[in-house]
Amino acid sequence: MRTHSEILEELKQSPDLALLIKEANLILNENTAKRIAFYNLIKESDKAEYINGEAIFHSPVKLKHSRVSSNLSSFIINYIKSNGIGGHLGIEKIMIELTRNSYEPDLCFFRKEVADTFTDSQMLFPTPDFIVEILSPSTEKTDREIKFRDYAQHGVKEYWIIDPDKETIEQYELKDKQFELLVKLNSGTITSITIDGFSSDLKHIFASN
Repeated sequence: MRTHSEILEELKQSPDLALLIKEANLILNENTAKRIAFYNLIKESDKAEYINGEAIFHSPVKLKHSRVSSNLSSFIINYIKSNGIGGHLGIEKIMIELTRNSYEPDLCFFRKEVADTFTDSQMLFPTPDFIVEILSPSTEKTDREIKFRDYAQHGVKEYWIIDPDKETIEQYELKDKQFELLVKLNSGTITSITIDGFSSDLKHIFASN
């Protein structure tokens, strides 16, 4: 997949740049109208996302997926509370609104300075500092391609991709608006780079009890 910079450079050299921008603006205007319609359509109980002009409704997750999400979220919440770090951990039903798309990550963490600005009635949220996506067959391609690129371009500092079947975690760090793989683990301890001092043994994240 070409980088953001490569696409921009190609556009800069294109003789029909003005026409492309005009057509792109029409697409974005249509996208905005459809996204507003999406917000009006969805219910609080829906697990839904708006991706590249389409409303995506997700089916219920498997037990293994839910178990990993529950384990990891509990560890993170306990850690940030016991260490007075502050911030907010969103779990599955936090909708983040990026420039074109709206996502509900499995887990997302906002540092204290950002979380302190949130209101109790807020339903749309800015770019998190840290996102975790737990793979399923229906979401893996999106998690590894569209979201991977979109999260990086919008400044997500840390991205974990968890495979609950293979029991692996890939940890990515943002560098120059692109994610770089730090580690891919199937055992041992993983340490966050955005939640200061937080680490967890993979056997506890994937534990069944």
